[in-house]
Amino acid sequence: MRRQSASAVLLSLILAGFATFANAQSSSTTPVALGAQDYIDIQQLYARYALLIDTGDAEGWANTFTPDGVFNNASKGHDALVQFVHDWRDKRRGASLRHWNSNLVITPSATGVTGSIYMQLLDISTKVPSPTASYRYEDALVKTAGGWRFTTRVLHRDTPPANP
Repeated sequence: MRRQSASAVLLSLILAGFATFANAQSSSTTPVALGAQDYIDIQQLYARYALLIDTGDAEGWANTFTPDGVFNNASKGHDALVQFVHDWRDKRRGASLRHWNSNLVITPSATGVTGSIYMQLLDISTKVPSPTASYRYEDALVKTAGGWRFTTRVLHRDTPPANP
């Protein structure tokens, strides 16, 4: 009888451990559920990001990121993000460039969402604004008390295909 009780307790512990493990595994890989308002808010974040950098609002642009957010694996944290916008405008002709985004893709992930978007820079200093470069962003976003924010943004410059 004792042997059956010990076996039952052992079996219960094994099942409880398995259930805990399975629950932990599923919750760490299950994408967050997004509602229509989340998709709208994320789209607005992307639009605000472009408008803020194009108008030179360094604080506003930095606030599209989490406080420890990272842009292009180089500018990390609020102060570095603010400095990036100042450098962009003062040292890299940013005041004469505009971001033009398209093809936004939002994918729920276990920690928030991933996003990707195409971006062209337009030079508005020419009589007819002209494209200067083409890029693709890869992003990670989380929902904070203040709304959706970028945790990382990585910019990839498009390169022409090799000649066959």
